[in-house]
Amino acid sequence: MTKKYHLFEVYGIELEYMLIDKSTFKVAPKVDELLTKKAGKLTGDIDNGAIAWSNELVSHVIELKTNGPTKAIDDLSEKFHENILEIEEHLQSLNLHLLGAASHPLMNPDTDTQLWKHSYSEVYALYNTIFNCKGHGWSNVQSTHINLPFYDDKEFEKLHAAIRILLPLSPGLCASSPILDGKITGFKDTRLEFYKTNQKEIPELTGWVIPERTFSKLDYHATIFEPIKKAIAPFDKAGILEHNFLNSRGAIARFDRNAIEIRLMDIQECPKADIAICALVIEVLKAIINKVFCSLNEQKTWTKEDLFLILDDVIKHAEDSKIENRDYLGLFGLKRVTTVKDVWKHLYKSVKPQLHKSHHKAIELILEEGTLATRLLKAIGNDTSEAKIISVYKDLQTCLRTNQLFNP
Repeated sequence: MTKKYHLFEVYGIELEYMLIDKSTFKVAPKVDELLTKKAGKLTGDIDNGAIAWSNELVSHVIELKTNGPTKAIDDLSEKFHENILEIEEHLQSLNLHLLGAASHPLMNPDTDTQLWKHSYSEVYALYNTIFNCKGHGWSNVQSTHINLPFYDDKEFEKLHAAIRILLPLSPGLCASSPILDGKITGFKDTRLEFYKTNQKEIPELTGWVIPERTFSKLDYHATIFEPIKKAIAPFDKAGILEHNFLNSRGAIARFDRNAIEIRLMDIQECPKADIAICALVIEVLKAIINKVFCSLNEQKTWTKEDLFLILDDVIKHAEDSKIENRDYLGLFGLKRVTTVKDVWKHLYKSVKPQLHKSHHKAIELILEEGTLATRLLKAIGNDTSEAKIISVYKDLQTCLRTNQLFNP
Protein backbone atom coordinates (compact mmCIF):
# COMPACT_ATOMS: atom_id res chain seq x y z
CA MET A 1 0.00 0.00 0.00
CA THR A 2 1.30 3.47 -0.92
CA LYS A 3 2.34 5.53 2.08
CA LYS A 4 0.18 8.64 2.56
CA TYR A 5 1.71 12.03 3.24
CA HIS A 6 0.27 15.29 4.51
CA LEU A 7 0.17 18.56 2.55
CA PHE A 8 3.66 19.71 1.48
CA GLU A 9 5.33 16.92 3.45
CA VAL A 10 6.95 15.58 0.25
CA TYR A 11 7.21 16.55 -3.43
CA GLY A 12 7.64 14.91 -6.81
CA ILE A 13 9.11 16.79 -9.78
CA GLU A 14 9.30 15.54 -13.39
CA LEU A 15 11.27 17.21 -16.21
CA GLU A 16 11.09 16.22 -19.91
CA TYR A 17 13.86 16.83 -22.45
CA MET A 18 14.29 16.29 -26.19
CA LEU A 19 17.19 14.44 -27.81
CA ILE A 20 18.63 16.48 -30.69
CA ASP A 21 21.02 15.43 -33.46
CA LYS A 22 24.15 17.64 -33.33
CA SER A 23 24.58 17.69 -37.11
CA THR A 24 21.00 18.27 -38.30
CA PHE A 25 19.40 19.76 -35.16
CA LYS A 26 16.45 17.42 -35.72
CA VAL A 27 14.85 15.46 -32.89
CA ALA A 28 16.53 12.08 -32.49
CA PRO A 29 14.34 9.05 -31.62
CA LYS A 30 17.14 7.33 -29.73
CA VAL A 31 16.12 7.33 -26.07
CA ASP A 32 16.25 3.51 -26.16
CA GLU A 33 19.94 3.72 -27.14
CA LEU A 34 20.62 6.18 -24.31
CA LEU A 35 18.89 3.98 -21.72
CA THR A 36 20.73 0.92 -23.03
CA LYS A 37 24.07 2.72 -22.73
CA LYS A 38 23.31 3.60 -19.11
CA ALA A 39 21.80 0.28 -17.97
CA GLY A 40 23.74 -2.16 -20.16
CA LYS A 41 20.41 -3.46 -21.47
CA LEU A 42 17.21 -1.97 -22.81
CA THR A 43 14.89 -0.81 -20.04
CA GLY A 44 12.18 1.84 -19.81
CA ASP A 45 13.15 2.96 -16.30
CA ILE A 46 16.50 3.60 -14.63
CA ASP A 47 17.07 4.24 -10.93
CA ASN A 48 19.99 6.67 -10.70
CA GLY A 49 19.99 7.52 -7.01
CA ALA A 50 17.97 10.65 -6.20
CA ILE A 51 16.83 10.97 -9.82
CA ALA A 52 15.21 8.35 -12.07
CA TRP A 53 15.21 8.27 -15.89
CA SER A 54 12.41 6.95 -18.08
CA ASN A 55 10.99 7.08 -21.58
CA GLU A 56 7.88 8.93 -22.66
CA LEU A 57 5.27 8.33 -25.37
CA VAL A 58 7.71 9.24 -28.15
CA SER A 59 11.23 7.96 -28.71
CA HIS A 60 13.01 11.33 -28.66
CA VAL A 61 11.88 12.40 -25.15
CA ILE A 62 13.60 11.43 -21.91
CA GLU A 63 11.95 12.12 -18.56
CA LEU A 64 13.98 12.81 -15.43
CA LYS A 65 12.11 12.67 -12.13
CA THR A 66 12.66 12.59 -8.41
CA ASN A 67 13.10 8.94 -7.49
CA GLY A 68 9.98 8.70 -5.35
CA PRO A 69 8.74 11.41 -2.95
CA THR A 70 11.40 13.83 -1.73
CA LYS A 71 11.16 15.98 1.39
CA ALA A 72 13.16 18.92 0.01
CA ILE A 73 13.31 20.62 -3.37
CA ASP A 74 15.96 23.29 -2.78
CA ASP A 75 18.83 21.00 -3.82
CA LEU A 76 17.00 19.48 -6.80
CA SER A 77 18.42 21.90 -9.36
CA GLU A 78 21.92 20.51 -8.72
CA LYS A 79 20.71 16.89 -8.65
CA PHE A 80 18.87 17.21 -11.98
CA HIS A 81 21.84 19.06 -13.49
CA GLU A 82 24.24 16.28 -12.46
CA ASN A 83 22.03 13.79 -14.31
CA ILE A 84 21.86 16.04 -17.36
CA LEU A 85 25.65 16.18 -17.49
CA GLU A 86 25.82 12.39 -17.18
CA ILE A 87 23.31 11.99 -20.01
CA GLU A 88 25.32 14.41 -22.16
CA GLU A 89 28.38 12.18 -21.66
CA HIS A 90 26.43 9.12 -22.82
CA LEU A 91 25.10 11.07 -25.81
CA GLN A 92 28.52 12.14 -27.10
CA SER A 93 29.18 8.89 -28.97
CA LEU A 94 25.68 9.08 -30.47
CA ASN A 95 26.33 12.61 -31.77
CA LEU A 96 23.36 13.90 -29.76
CA HIS A 97 22.58 16.66 -27.25
CA LEU A 98 19.67 17.37 -24.92
CA LEU A 99 17.43 20.40 -25.44
CA GLY A 100 15.11 22.13 -22.98
CA ALA A 101 12.02 24.28 -23.79
CA ALA A 102 8.54 22.91 -24.40
CA SER A 103 8.64 22.58 -28.20
CA HIS A 104 11.19 22.00 -30.93
CA PRO A 105 10.88 25.06 -33.19
CA LEU A 106 11.54 23.22 -36.47
CA MET A 107 10.15 19.72 -35.90
CA ASN A 108 7.88 18.19 -38.52
CA PRO A 109 5.76 15.85 -36.40
CA ASP A 110 4.45 13.92 -39.42
CA THR A 111 7.92 12.81 -40.50
CA ASP A 112 9.97 13.08 -37.28
CA THR A 113 7.73 11.30 -34.75
CA GLN A 114 8.51 7.76 -33.68
CA LEU A 115 6.39 6.25 -30.91
CA TRP A 116 8.10 4.30 -28.12
CA LYS A 117 8.16 0.66 -29.24
CA HIS A 118 9.11 -1.08 -25.99
CA SER A 119 7.45 -1.11 -22.53
CA TYR A 120 3.83 0.16 -22.49
CA SER A 121 3.92 0.09 -26.30
CA GLU A 122 0.43 -1.47 -26.51
CA VAL A 123 -0.93 1.51 -24.55
CA TYR A 124 0.83 4.01 -26.82
CA ALA A 125 -0.25 2.12 -29.94
CA LEU A 126 -3.91 2.26 -28.88
CA TYR A 127 -3.59 5.97 -28.09
CA ASN A 128 -2.14 6.46 -31.56
CA THR A 129 -5.05 4.60 -33.15
CA ILE A 130 -7.57 6.85 -31.39
CA PHE A 131 -5.83 10.23 -31.55
CA ASN A 132 -3.01 10.00 -34.13
CA CYS A 133 -0.11 10.90 -31.86
CA LYS A 134 2.01 12.39 -34.63
CA GLY A 135 0.75 15.95 -34.17
CA HIS A 136 2.66 18.69 -32.37
CA GLY A 137 0.29 18.30 -29.42
CA TRP A 138 1.53 14.75 -28.82
CA SER A 139 5.11 14.58 -29.96
CA ASN A 140 6.41 18.11 -29.43
CA VAL A 141 5.27 19.04 -25.93
CA GLN A 142 7.85 18.84 -23.15
CA SER A 143 6.63 19.87 -19.73
CA THR A 144 7.42 20.07 -16.02
CA HIS A 145 5.12 18.29 -13.58
CA ILE A 146 4.74 18.94 -9.85
CA ASN A 147 3.25 16.19 -7.68
CA LEU A 148 1.85 17.30 -4.33
CA PRO A 149 0.42 14.96 -1.66
CA PHE A 150 -2.81 15.05 0.31
CA TYR A 151 -3.68 12.78 3.25
CA ASP A 152 -7.48 12.66 3.16
CA ASP A 153 -10.55 14.35 1.68
CA LYS A 154 -10.10 17.42 3.87
CA GLU A 155 -6.58 18.00 2.56
CA PHE A 156 -7.63 17.12 -1.01
CA GLU A 157 -10.34 19.78 -0.83
CA LYS A 158 -7.87 22.49 0.19
CA LEU A 159 -5.17 21.47 -2.31
CA HIS A 160 -7.51 21.04 -5.27
CA ALA A 161 -9.24 24.36 -4.58
CA ALA A 162 -5.90 26.21 -4.40
CA ILE A 163 -4.43 24.58 -7.51
CA ARG A 164 -7.55 25.27 -9.59
CA ILE A 165 -7.40 29.04 -9.04
CA LEU A 166 -3.65 29.21 -9.65
CA LEU A 167 -3.64 27.20 -12.90
CA PRO A 168 -4.71 30.11 -15.17
CA LEU A 169 -1.61 32.08 -14.15
CA SER A 170 0.82 29.24 -14.95
CA PRO A 171 1.75 30.21 -18.56
CA GLY A 172 2.53 33.74 -17.30
CA LEU A 173 5.49 32.28 -15.44
CA CYS A 174 6.64 29.41 -17.63
CA ALA A 175 5.47 29.72 -21.27
CA SER A 176 8.32 28.50 -23.46
CA SER A 177 6.79 27.43 -26.78
CA PRO A 178 6.34 30.46 -29.08
CA ILE A 179 7.71 28.92 -32.30
CA LEU A 180 6.56 25.88 -34.29
CA ASP A 181 7.26 24.85 -37.88
CA GLY A 182 9.86 27.63 -38.07
CA LYS A 183 7.19 30.28 -37.51
CA ILE A 184 6.18 32.55 -34.64
CA THR A 185 2.79 31.09 -33.74
CA GLY A 186 1.21 34.11 -32.02
CA PHE A 187 0.89 32.06 -28.83
CA LYS A 188 3.59 32.28 -26.19
CA ASP A 189 2.42 28.91 -24.87
CA THR A 190 1.69 27.01 -28.08
CA ARG A 191 2.04 23.72 -26.19
CA LEU A 192 -1.06 24.58 -24.17
CA GLU A 193 -2.89 25.88 -27.24
CA PHE A 194 -2.57 22.33 -28.58
CA TYR A 195 -3.26 20.83 -25.15
CA LYS A 196 -6.78 22.32 -25.17
CA THR A 197 -7.95 20.34 -28.21
CA ASN A 198 -5.45 17.50 -28.36
CA GLN A 199 -8.04 14.90 -27.46
CA LYS A 200 -11.03 16.50 -29.16
CA GLU A 201 -12.19 13.05 -30.34
CA ILE A 202 -13.05 12.28 -26.69
CA PRO A 203 -13.51 15.67 -24.97
CA GLU A 204 -14.22 14.08 -21.57
CA LEU A 205 -10.48 13.36 -21.17
CA THR A 206 -9.26 16.96 -21.06
CA GLY A 207 -12.52 18.73 -20.21
CA TRP A 208 -11.95 22.47 -19.91
CA VAL A 209 -8.30 21.90 -18.88
CA ILE A 210 -9.23 23.48 -15.53
CA PRO A 211 -10.62 20.61 -13.41
CA GLU A 212 -14.24 20.58 -12.27
CA ARG A 213 -15.30 21.79 -8.83
CA THR A 214 -14.76 18.44 -7.13
CA PHE A 215 -13.50 18.43 -3.57
CA SER A 216 -13.78 14.80 -2.41
CA LYS A 217 -12.68 11.43 -3.76
CA LEU A 218 -16.27 10.26 -4.23
CA ASP A 219 -17.27 13.41 -6.09
CA TYR A 220 -14.13 13.29 -8.27
CA HIS A 221 -14.88 9.72 -9.34
CA ALA A 222 -18.51 10.55 -10.16
CA THR A 223 -17.78 13.85 -11.94
CA ILE A 224 -14.51 13.09 -13.78
CA PHE A 225 -13.56 9.40 -13.78
CA GLU A 226 -16.96 7.84 -14.57
CA PRO A 227 -17.56 10.01 -17.69
CA ILE A 228 -13.99 9.20 -18.84
CA LYS A 229 -14.57 5.45 -18.44
CA LYS A 230 -17.88 5.67 -20.30
CA ALA A 231 -16.43 7.77 -23.13
CA ILE A 232 -13.36 5.57 -23.72
CA ALA A 233 -15.22 2.23 -23.64
CA PRO A 234 -16.17 2.13 -27.36
CA PHE A 235 -12.52 2.80 -28.34
CA ASP A 236 -10.90 0.42 -25.83
CA LYS A 237 -12.69 -2.90 -26.10
CA ALA A 238 -9.84 -4.77 -24.39
CA GLY A 239 -9.81 -2.43 -21.37
CA ILE A 240 -6.13 -1.53 -21.82
CA LEU A 241 -6.43 2.16 -20.89
CA GLU A 242 -6.87 3.12 -17.25
CA HIS A 243 -8.75 6.20 -15.99
CA ASN A 244 -5.74 7.67 -14.14
CA PHE A 245 -3.73 7.50 -17.35
CA LEU A 246 -6.55 8.98 -19.43
CA ASN A 247 -7.39 12.00 -17.28
CA SER A 248 -5.68 14.90 -19.08
CA ARG A 249 -6.79 17.97 -17.18
CA GLY A 250 -4.23 20.63 -16.30
CA ALA A 251 -4.07 19.13 -12.81
CA ILE A 252 -5.05 15.52 -12.17
CA ALA A 253 -5.93 13.76 -8.94
CA ARG A 254 -4.07 10.49 -8.39
CA PHE A 255 -5.99 8.79 -5.59
CA ASP A 256 -3.87 5.65 -6.18
CA ARG A 257 -0.96 7.58 -4.67
CA ASN A 258 -2.85 10.37 -2.85
CA ALA A 259 -1.37 13.21 -4.90
CA ILE A 260 -2.36 15.91 -7.35
CA GLU A 261 -0.15 16.31 -10.42
CA ILE A 262 0.11 19.81 -11.95
CA ARG A 263 0.73 19.51 -15.70
CA LEU A 264 0.33 22.99 -17.21
CA MET A 265 3.95 24.08 -16.89
CA ASP A 266 6.15 24.32 -19.99
CA ILE A 267 9.64 23.07 -19.25
CA GLN A 268 12.36 25.73 -19.08
CA GLU A 269 15.92 26.00 -20.40
CA CYS A 270 17.61 24.53 -17.31
CA PRO A 271 16.76 22.90 -13.94
CA LYS A 272 17.67 26.09 -12.06
CA ALA A 273 14.71 27.84 -13.75
CA ASP A 274 12.32 24.89 -13.39
CA ILE A 275 13.03 24.23 -9.72
CA ALA A 276 12.80 27.96 -8.87
CA ILE A 277 9.40 28.09 -10.57
CA CYS A 278 8.26 24.92 -8.76
CA ALA A 279 9.42 26.36 -5.43
CA LEU A 280 7.51 29.60 -6.07
CA VAL A 281 4.33 27.76 -7.11
CA ILE A 282 4.54 25.57 -3.99
CA GLU A 283 4.96 28.58 -1.65
CA VAL A 284 2.05 30.41 -3.32
CA LEU A 285 -0.15 27.32 -2.93
CA LYS A 286 0.79 27.16 0.76
CA ALA A 287 -0.23 30.82 1.14
CA ILE A 288 -3.56 30.21 -0.63
CA ILE A 289 -4.29 27.16 1.54
CA ASN A 290 -3.36 29.16 4.64
CA LYS A 291 -5.98 31.75 3.55
CA VAL A 292 -3.42 34.56 3.26
CA PHE A 293 -5.38 36.07 0.33
CA CYS A 294 -8.94 34.66 0.50
CA SER A 295 -11.12 32.02 2.14
CA LEU A 296 -11.53 28.41 1.04
CA ASN A 297 -15.17 29.04 0.15
CA GLU A 298 -14.15 31.89 -2.16
CA GLN A 299 -11.71 29.58 -3.91
CA LYS A 300 -14.28 26.83 -4.32
CA THR A 301 -16.91 29.01 -6.01
CA TRP A 302 -14.92 29.41 -9.24
CA THR A 303 -16.22 27.36 -12.16
CA LYS A 304 -13.99 25.67 -14.70
CA GLU A 305 -15.49 27.85 -17.46
CA ASP A 306 -14.67 31.15 -15.74
CA LEU A 307 -11.13 30.04 -14.88
CA PHE A 308 -10.62 28.75 -18.43
CA LEU A 309 -11.48 32.17 -19.89
CA ILE A 310 -8.56 33.65 -17.96
CA LEU A 311 -6.23 30.76 -18.81
CA ASP A 312 -7.08 31.01 -22.52
CA ASP A 313 -5.81 34.58 -22.75
CA VAL A 314 -2.70 33.78 -20.69
CA ILE A 315 -1.88 30.92 -23.11
CA LYS A 316 -1.72 33.52 -25.88
CA HIS A 317 -0.08 36.48 -24.14
CA ALA A 318 1.63 34.84 -21.11
CA GLU A 319 2.88 37.48 -18.65
CA ASP A 320 1.46 40.31 -20.78
CA SER A 321 -2.11 39.03 -20.49
CA LYS A 322 -4.32 41.66 -18.89
CA ILE A 323 -6.69 40.38 -16.21
CA GLU A 324 -9.83 42.50 -16.03
CA ASN A 325 -11.86 40.14 -13.83
CA ARG A 326 -11.65 41.98 -10.50
CA ASP A 327 -13.23 39.10 -8.59
CA TYR A 328 -10.44 36.80 -9.78
CA LEU A 329 -7.77 39.36 -8.85
CA GLY A 330 -9.45 39.62 -5.45
CA LEU A 331 -8.58 35.95 -4.83
CA PHE A 332 -4.95 37.13 -4.53
CA GLY A 333 -5.63 40.31 -2.59
CA LEU A 334 -5.47 42.62 -5.64
CA LYS A 335 -8.05 45.31 -6.32
CA ARG A 336 -7.32 46.82 -9.73
CA VAL A 337 -6.98 45.52 -13.29
CA THR A 338 -3.42 44.40 -13.93
CA THR A 339 -1.19 42.11 -15.99
CA VAL A 340 -0.28 38.54 -15.13
CA LYS A 341 3.34 39.67 -14.71
CA ASP A 342 2.24 42.07 -11.96
CA VAL A 343 0.13 39.37 -10.31
CA TRP A 344 3.22 37.13 -10.14
CA LYS A 345 5.35 40.01 -8.84
CA HIS A 346 2.78 40.53 -6.07
CA LEU A 347 2.71 36.80 -5.25
CA TYR A 348 6.51 36.59 -5.27
CA LYS A 349 6.77 39.54 -2.90
CA SER A 350 4.23 37.87 -0.59
CA VAL A 351 6.11 34.57 -0.33
CA LYS A 352 9.74 35.64 -0.90
CA PRO A 353 10.65 35.32 2.81
CA GLN A 354 9.65 31.64 2.66
CA LEU A 355 11.55 30.93 -0.58
CA HIS A 356 15.12 29.67 -0.32
CA LYS A 357 17.46 32.42 -1.51
CA SER A 358 18.94 30.11 -4.17
CA HIS A 359 15.71 30.63 -6.17
CA HIS A 360 15.52 34.43 -5.93
CA LYS A 361 17.73 35.35 -8.89
CA ALA A 362 16.01 32.99 -11.31
CA ILE A 363 12.51 34.16 -10.35
CA GLU A 364 13.53 37.81 -10.50
CA LEU A 365 15.04 37.37 -13.97
CA ILE A 366 11.80 35.78 -15.21
CA LEU A 367 9.67 38.53 -13.63
CA GLU A 368 11.87 41.32 -15.06
CA GLU A 369 12.91 39.94 -18.46
CA GLY A 370 9.81 37.87 -19.18
CA THR A 371 8.94 34.22 -19.68
CA LEU A 372 11.34 32.06 -21.69
CA ALA A 373 8.91 32.47 -24.61
CA THR A 374 9.32 36.25 -24.45
CA ARG A 375 13.11 35.98 -24.21
CA LEU A 376 13.23 33.58 -27.18
CA LEU A 377 11.15 35.95 -29.28
CA LYS A 378 13.42 38.83 -28.32
CA ALA A 379 16.51 36.83 -29.34
CA ILE A 380 15.02 35.83 -32.70
CA GLY A 381 13.56 39.24 -33.53
CA ASN A 382 12.35 39.45 -37.14
CA ASP A 383 14.76 36.80 -38.45
CA THR A 384 12.90 33.47 -38.47
CA SER A 385 15.35 31.81 -40.82
CA GLU A 386 16.24 28.25 -39.93
CA ALA A 387 19.85 29.29 -39.29
CA LYS A 388 18.80 32.00 -36.80
CA ILE A 389 16.36 29.74 -34.97
CA ILE A 390 18.96 26.98 -34.65
CA SER A 391 21.54 29.50 -33.42
CA VAL A 392 19.21 30.73 -30.63
CA TYR A 393 18.14 27.24 -29.59
CA LYS A 394 21.78 26.11 -29.50
CA ASP A 395 22.25 28.86 -26.92
CA LEU A 396 19.42 27.14 -24.98
CA GLN A 397 21.39 23.89 -25.11
CA THR A 398 24.34 25.71 -23.55
CA CYS A 399 22.01 26.96 -20.79
CA LEU A 400 21.04 23.36 -20.04
CA ARG A 401 24.66 22.21 -19.82
CA THR A 402 25.70 25.16 -17.62
CA ASN A 403 22.43 25.33 -15.61
CA GLN A 404 22.10 29.05 -16.36
CA LEU A 405 19.01 30.98 -17.41
CA PHE A 406 18.70 32.31 -20.96
CA ASN A 407 18.97 36.10 -21.10
CA PRO A 408 19.67 37.44 -24.61
